[in-house]
Amino acid sequence: MSFISYYFHWSEENVLSIEHRTRRKWCSEISKINAQLNPSKEKKEKSIFDMKPSR
Repeated sequence: MSFISYYFHWSEENVLSIEHRTRRKWCSEISKINAQLNPSKEKKEKSIFDMKPSR
């Protein structure tokens, strides 16, 4: 949720109103755009999907 809220400047309420599958799609799309805008030989940033969940 925070990932989408940060990039789209949406409220928590707006993000929660979207289906989970659609939120995951948006996270994937944002990650792709970031990778295209910030190309590097060494991958400095990870996609949100590469990160391990904290316990």
